[in-house]
Amino acid sequence: MRTSLTILIVMTALGVASAAQADEACTVAMADWQPRAAVQQMAEAQGWTVRRIKIDDGCYEIKASDAQGRAIEVKVDPSTLAILELEFED
Repeated sequence: MRTSLTILIVMTALGVASAAQADEACTVAMADWQPRAAVQQMAEAQGWTVRRIKIDDGCYEIKASDAQGRAIEVKVDPSTLAILELEFED
């Protein structure tokens, strides 16, 4: 019983580490990426004023201002344009 519990704890820890590592970068093939114009359109539809769109860790990264004028940095999946991370900059 104790061995099974130890194995379960180790496997859980490895799974958490793998999930955290997977969040660090996008792994979409370039052939499946949406064009920058689509990223720009998505951002404007959110009410953002885009300052820059770049590629970082295989994802699109948008530097913009939101509708309230706050500076934001947004990480976007390049194929689905889903927002993966949104940070308010100081």
